[in-house]
Amino acid sequence: MRNIDYFDKSAGLYPDRAVLKTAQGAITYAAMQRMTHRLAGAMAAAGLQPQEAVAIMSPNHPGVLTAMLSLWRAGAVWIPVNTRNALPDTIAYLRYVRAGWLFYHSSLSAEAHEAARQVPSIRHLICLDAPDAGNPCLDGFMLPADAPDMPDLGSPDGGDRELCAIIATGGTTGPAKGVRALNRSWGTMLESIAMLMAVEEIPVFLATAPLSHAAGPFALAGIAMGATIVMLPAFDAHAVMEAIQTHRVTHMFLPPTALYSMLAHPDVRHYDYSSMRYFLLAGSACSPEKLRQAVEVFGPCLCQSYGQSEFHLIATWLPPEIVAAAAAGDHPERLASCGRATISVRVELMNDDGALLPVGEVGEIVGRGGIVCDGYFEMEEATAEVRTHGWHHTGDIGRRDEHGFFYIVDRKKDMIVTGGFNVFCSEVEAVVSEMAGVHECAAIGIPDEKWGEAVSVLVVADPAKAPDAAAIMAHCKARLGSVKAPKHVFFRENLPRTPVGKFDKKAMRAEFWQGQSRSVN
Repeated sequence: MRNIDYFDKSAGLYPDRAVLKTAQGAITYAAMQRMTHRLAGAMAAAGLQPQEAVAIMSPNHPGVLTAMLSLWRAGAVWIPVNTRNALPDTIAYLRYVRAGWLFYHSSLSAEAHEAARQVPSIRHLICLDAPDAGNPCLDGFMLPADAPDMPDLGSPDGGDRELCAIIATGGTTGPAKGVRALNRSWGTMLESIAMLMAVEEIPVFLATAPLSHAAGPFALAGIAMGATIVMLPAFDAHAVMEAIQTHRVTHMFLPPTALYSMLAHPDVRHYDYSSMRYFLLAGSACSPEKLRQAVEVFGPCLCQSYGQSEFHLIATWLPPEIVAAAAAGDHPERLASCGRATISVRVELMNDDGALLPVGEVGEIVGRGGIVCDGYFEMEEATAEVRTHGWHHTGDIGRRDEHGFFYIVDRKKDMIVTGGFNVFCSEVEAVVSEMAGVHECAAIGIPDEKWGEAVSVLVVADPAKAPDAAAIMAHCKARLGSVKAPKHVFFRENLPRTPVGKFDKKAMRAEFWQGQSRSVN
C-alpha cells in the first residue's frame, strides 16, 4: 500500500482520535484527512507532476506531517531535508533529485530562498507556518474548506513500484546518495514495525527526533497502527521525560546519544514511565552498560533495531523482553546485540569472496528481502556496487551466535589496523563506556611509527567522576588484552558528529592524520 492508504485506513477506523498533538493543539484523523485533500488538490491545481520530488525543510512542526501526507495523496515523492546539513550540501542534494517544490519553516527562510535561487528545478515555495516574502503559508495555499476531495490516485497493487521517498544517505565519505524507497519496501517496513510493536491500548508515539530522519518512518508506522503522535519541536531530555508522563507515551524512538543525555539528567528518576512499552534505540550502537542502566530507569521497554536508509530501519530486532532478561543477567552478552533478522528479510554474513559465513565467524552483514531499497537514484554503478553477489551490502561488520543474534562489530572501512591486527572500534568503545563517569567515547587509530596505527580513545566524561587515562587503559587491557587496549586517551568536552547525529570519525582522525595517508583494509 501507499503511505496515504495506511493513513486513510486508520482515519476510517478512528476519525475522532487525535492523530497529532503539539503545543499548538490536537488534530483528529478526520481533520487531518480533510486538510490533506485540500493541500493535495492545491498542489495538483498548481501543476504538480506524478512522482515529482517535493522537499520538506523544517524542524518538527505540525505542518511537516500535513505536508508529508498531502504530497503522498497527490502522488509525489518525499525528499526529507536534514536541517543540520550545511546549506551547500542541501542545495547540491536538491539539485541532484531535481526537487520541484520546497516546503519550509520560517526559521529557515533565508536558506529556502537561497536554495530556490540555486536549484533551477524548484518552482514552488510554501512556508509551513506563516506567509513569507511573497510565498504563501500552508493554510493560505490549501484549497477552500468546501473543495471536493482529491481524486484517488491509487491502484489495485498499492503502487508497488512507485517511489514514495528519496532519502539521503548519512555517511561522511562524499556527497549524499539518494536511496530509492518504493511503496513496496516502505510498506513492508511499516507493517514489520506495527507487528513487532503491537499493543492492546491506544498507541501513543512520541516524536522528538527529527521527522526528516528515522523518526519519520517510525511515526508513520504509528499512524498505520492508529496511534496518536505527540510531537516535540526538538529533543530535550527534560521535555521528553515530562511528555512521557503527561501523555502516557507507549512508543518512542531515540538514537543512543539522546538516551545517554536522559540517563545523565538529574531528574531522570523523578518521572513515571510505566506507560512505556517500546523505547526503541536505533541509528548507532548503544553501550551495553548504558542499556542496562536504561532498563533499570525506564523499565522493561528498551529495544533495539538495526537497519539503514537502504535497508529500511528494521532488518534485525531485539525485543524488550530479551533486553530486560539480559539486563537481569540472563545472556547478558545480548545487551550488545542488535537482535535477530525480522520476518521480511534474510540477513547473513559474507566474506570478501562472496561466500556466506557460518555461526561465529566475522564478516560483512548482507541482506535480501522486502525492506531492501530499490537502489540509488540515478546511480547505477553505486547501486551495482552494493549488490554484488546478489545481496545488499551494508558495509557493517558483524557476527552471529548460535541462537541467531547478530552483533555489529564495526564499519568495514572503520577498523583500526595496528601491527597487522584488525581492532574493531565498537568493542573498545563498549569497554570504556562501562566505566563510571564516562558519558560517551569514540575509538580511532592515530599514526604510530611502530604499529602503523595506535588504538586511541576520545572520551567525554563527568569531571567529578571520570577515571584518569591510566585507569581507562588498565581497564581495557584487563578486558581486551594488550593489542586492543588504547595506547592514548584524549578527554574532550564533546565529540564531532555528522548531520544525522552519528560520530564523525573522519573529523576526529583529521586532527591526527593531517599530511599523512591512512590505509584501511
